[in-house]
Amino acid sequence: MTHRLRQAIVDAAGTLADAGIGTALIDAELLAAHLAGTDRGRLALLDVPDPGFFDRFQHAIAARARRIPLQHITGTAPFGPVHLQVGPGVFIPRPETEALLEWALAQPLPSEAVILDLCTGSGALAIALASQRPEARVIAVDDDAEALEYARRNAAGTTIRIVQGDVTDARLLPELAGAVDLLVANPPYVPAGTALEPEVAQHDPGHAVFGGSDGMAVIGPLVTNAARWLKPGGLLAVEHDDATGDATVGIVVQAGVFEQVTAHRDLNGRPRFVTARSAPSPQDATR
Repeated sequence: MTHRLRQAIVDAAGTLADAGIGTALIDAELLAAHLAGTDRGRLALLDVPDPGFFDRFQHAIAARARRIPLQHITGTAPFGPVHLQVGPGVFIPRPETEALLEWALAQPLPSEAVILDLCTGSGALAIALASQRPEARVIAVDDDAEALEYARRNAAGTTIRIVQGDVTDARLLPELAGAVDLLVANPPYVPAGTALEPEVAQHDPGHAVFGGSDGMAVIGPLVTNAARWLKPGGLLAVEHDDATGDATVGIVVQAGVFEQVTAHRDLNGRPRFVTARSAPSPQDATR
């Protein structure tokens, strides 16, 4: 890495730190790598960037200092094994959700499993799961047309079925009743009025963030629908707010059709998602 590039990154990190960004050096390095067309880990091997690099880098740092999300500047977001196109109008997938993804990938499923991803947004969970389970039949659902445009672009070249629909609607996808092996969901769950970082408050679509006054407006009906869609023994995983883990467990238990209801923490140790298994039908249980 040239001295000029190293100094530019250090100066940029200072600018971002002054703007209140806790990952200032990481963000500066990621933006430098993005603009140089390399990986962050290979910056040290970079010789002389192209002539326009430093102007572009300065503009990118200025945008980030205004608390524009890093992913909006680069146009991509990593999620598990995949990179997704993201931008204004779609929720940016978070590393915290990767704990749910890891759980889902660790579950034994039929080779041609039916997987349903609700509130798919950019398609993050659906695409990551499909990348590791290529024979599965994956359906991704969201009610927002703008978000689904990103999902369609990200799912291009896959067999993922994209559906526009309201996941709280009891009439949604009747053909999947009793047919789903795995249902995952990262619904809007932040209680209304919660103070959020500018990147979220000003740039993530509120429709994908807030889940009513208590954060549970979507989770309740979603769990009710999950009980209808899952086959006996089918698996459920639903993400929730830090403060609503007990409430989410309660809703899953109250549905009356789930067993092995389990609360999980994310990579930072915070309550993050609940899993359960659809109980066998009475006829199956007596066989």
